[in-house]
Amino acid sequence: MWEKRMEWPLNAAAVLFLAAYAWPILQPSIGDTGRLWFEVVTWLAWAVFALDYGVRLKHAEDKRVFLKNNIFDLLIIVLPLIRQLRLLRLVTVLNVLNRNAGLSLRGRVVVYTVGATALIVFCSALAVLDAERAAPDAPITDFPDAVWWSITTITTVGYGDRYPISGTGRIVAVGLMVAGIALLGVVTATLASWLIRRVAEADENAQAVTREHLDELTREVKALRAELAEQRAGLSPAASEPLGTARG
Repeated sequence: MWEKRMEWPLNAAAVLFLAAYAWPILQPSIGDTGRLWFEVVTWLAWAVFALDYGVRLKHAEDKRVFLKNNIFDLLIIVLPLIRQLRLLRLVTVLNVLNRNAGLSLRGRVVVYTVGATALIVFCSALAVLDAERAAPDAPITDFPDAVWWSITTITTVGYGDRYPISGTGRIVAVGLMVAGIALLGVVTATLASWLIRRVAEADENAQAVTREHLDELTREVKALRAELAEQRAGLSPAASEPLGTARG
């Protein structure tokens, strides 16, 4: 299966992409040559994502259905080709990691949610720092401030001491707010599912105890019936003997 074979290559490409995207932001003094090399790495990783989409489309039995069900994948692969929308390449990485994590962490919702939250906070901090660093009088000028802003935004706290002022930074903020609301829904659903499971387990335990008691009562009734049958069998000859003697 193509998706299974590409799981690790896609994860590796996503990690390389994040590293190549983050390094120039966290260390802006690397120079033009270093930036060029990291830009090449990001485009190579993006090419791997595009190749994966193309192969999945080729192997799809119904290509129209595939395009309809994977329109979001197509958009986040095509739109970053526009330089003004290069930030959407981060969304491509998040989508790839989310898809692969969903395959490997299915059933471990807590681990998946914590990992997704940390990844979104990290990527949002990088994106807003990249957008705000060159803005005049920007409140967000270093990575710790960007991480703090990401955490307060995704948790819907929003202290207001750090905030984006550029258009791109505000777009990142909107996406992070939506992600925070979605993650809150996931946490709420997970808690509700856990409570329902605990109640169901308690109900199953109670039913098991009840069945055990019923089985025990059934065994006792059968034993009593067997004992009564033995007593009746023992009394029958004794009861019929005087009657036979009297007739003789």
